[in-house]
Amino acid sequence: MSKTEQMTEEQQQQWVKEHYQVATKYLAGKGIITDSVTLEDSRYLVPLLALWKLTSTDGKKFWVLCGDLPSDHNLVDVAPNAREALRHFSLKWQMQAENLLQANNEEQNKFADLLISRADGLYQLYNDKSLWG
Repeated sequence: MSKTEQMTEEQQQQWVKEHYQVATKYLAGKGIITDSVTLEDSRYLVPLLALWKLTSTDGKKFWVLCGDLPSDHNLVDVAPNAREALRHFSLKWQMQAENLLQANNEEQNKFADLLISRADGLYQLYNDKSLWG
């Protein structure tokens, strides 16, 4: 049985709510204050990841990714929809990992390995047609 099947509907809703807060707090840490969320474009795969389409107080729109992976964000113009946003983050992380590995630093190598594994997982989700209807 998967973690999702073990979670009640209420626990899943709580997870989504908590990860919305994680996403807005993450952006706030970058100096971006969130004004609203576009729920119909946001996606979550409880308890793995949440991908939010958020609008800041200055009107800019962002894809914000959080969950059992590093939090990250980009302007929405990198991807027209949530599926393409996952692909974007996957490719971005692969390139970041490659740069980190070239530094030949043990700590950075560990983070690069994490990025590579999460990037691979994101790409598998992007490729899973059953998730995208």
